[in-house]
Amino acid sequence: MAALSQLIGEIRGCTACAKYLPLGPNPIVRLNANARVLLIGQAPGTKVHATGIPWNDPSGDKLREWLGVDKVTFYNEEKFAIMPMGFCYPGKGQSGDLPPRPECAPLWHPKVHALLPNLELVILIGSYAVRYYLPRLAKLSVRDLVLQADFGSAAMLPMVHPSPRNKLWLKQNPWFEKDVVPKLRLRVRSLL
Repeated sequence: MAALSQLIGEIRGCTACAKYLPLGPNPIVRLNANARVLLIGQAPGTKVHATGIPWNDPSGDKLREWLGVDKVTFYNEEKFAIMPMGFCYPGKGQSGDLPPRPECAPLWHPKVHALLPNLELVILIGSYAVRYYLPRLAKLSVRDLVLQADFGSAAMLPMVHPSPRNKLWLKQNPWFEKDVVPKLRLRVRSLL
C-alpha cells in the first residue's frame, strides 16, 4: 500500500509534459491495490480537469450506465481503479480535445499495473487505449474488436468511448447497447 501511495503522489506531482498543457498539469487518477477492475480511458476533459474527478461528465454518466453501476460504486476505489492514457487535459483540437499526451502511458502505466495485484479485468475505453494495449490488433476497428471480444472471460476488454460525440455510432450500431452492454454488466457484476 505504501508503494502505491507513493506512486500516486509521484503521478499527481508529474510535470513531464507541462509545457504542452494549456491548463497546466493536473494528473487525474484513482487507484487502490484492492481494485478488481481497471478503467483506462483517453484523457480528462475540461470539466474533469476543473473538478479532479474522473468521468465527471456526460461520458461518465453513459459509462456508468453501460457498466450498470451507480456513482457510489463507480468511485469506490476498492472496486474500480481509474487511469487515463494521458493523465492531464491535453487541450482543444479542431474537432474536440487533442489526443492524450504520449508521455504518460509509457512513463506511468507499467508502474501502476505492477502495484494492482488484484485486477481481474481491464476495460480499454476508446481507440487510444485499445491501440496502445492491443497493438497486434491495430488494423481492426474498435467496432470489430468489440464484436470479437470475449466478455465472459477476457482479461482486457475493448470498448467504444461513451462520449456524446459517438451518438451517431451508437445509432448505427444498435447491437452494442442491445447485445454487448448486458454482457459487460454481467461481467462487472460478477467481479464486484
